[in-house]
Amino acid sequence: MHPPARSNRAFRNVARVVRPPLWLMTRKDWHGVENLPTEGGFIAASNHMTNIDPLTFAYFLWDSGFAPKILAKASLFKVPVVGRILHSLGQIPVYRNTVSAAESLTAAVTAINDGDCVAVFPEGTLTRDPDLWPMVGKTGVARLALTTRAPVIPVAQWGPQRLLHRYGKLLRPFPPKTLQIVAGPPVDLSDLYDNPQDTATLREATERVMAAITALLVDLRGGQPPEVRYDMRKPLSPGEKRIGGDHATKPELP
Repeated sequence: MHPPARSNRAFRNVARVVRPPLWLMTRKDWHGVENLPTEGGFIAASNHMTNIDPLTFAYFLWDSGFAPKILAKASLFKVPVVGRILHSLGQIPVYRNTVSAAESLTAAVTAINDGDCVAVFPEGTLTRDPDLWPMVGKTGVARLALTTRAPVIPVAQWGPQRLLHRYGKLLRPFPPKTLQIVAGPPVDLSDLYDNPQDTATLREATERVMAAITALLVDLRGGQPPEVRYDMRKPLSPGEKRIGGDHATKPELP
C-alpha cells in the first residue's frame, strides 16, 4: 500500500516494522473509513482499554490514509528509544498538571491547522469501568475541538483487549484476534462554537464525544453500557476495591 501523503520518513520506516506483526496477530474488521475527512485537519477520538490501543488506533488510521499525531503522556517521551521514536514521528506530548500543559493544546492546534489528523483518547488513560465501557472523558478534546472547529470523528475499538489485557504485560498474539474498529460521522458541536469555553460548555462537548464513541461500541460488542458513566473523580463507595490503581467492582470482559 502507498504510505499516507503527510507521513514523514521516520513514520514510514516505523510502519514497515510495526505493520507486519500487527497483520499477523490480528484480523481486520474495519468500518466507517468514509467518515474520515479527506481534506483539512481533524480530530479522531477513540475509547481506551489497553496499552496496545495506540498501536491499533494508528494502524487503522495509517491504513486508512492518515499519519496520525497522537497525544501521548509526556513521560513516554523520556523513555530511552521510545521517546526518540515518538519525537521523530511528530507525536505530541501531554503535560498534565504542569505549567507546560498549554503547550500540548498549542501543538495540537498547529497540527490540525496544518492539515494533520490528531488522534486522542478523551478519557486520558485506560478506562476503569469494570466492563471496559468508556468512562467520563477529560475536557482536552473539547478545548481542541472548540478552538479549531475541526471535525471530531468518534472511533470505537473492540478486540485490542484480547491481544493485551488491561494492565497486561504479555501479548497474546495467537490465535490471531479480530480487531473491530469503526469510525462514525462527525460529532455535532456547532452550537457550542460561540459559547465561552467554561466548565459547562467543555463538559457538554466532551460528553457528546464520549456518547458518540459509546454508541459505536454498542454496535461492535453488543450489550448495554452503564446508565451512569464511570467517573474517576468520584471517591470510592463503601465496599469498592481498587485494582490497577483505581477501583472496580466486577471482573472485566476477556
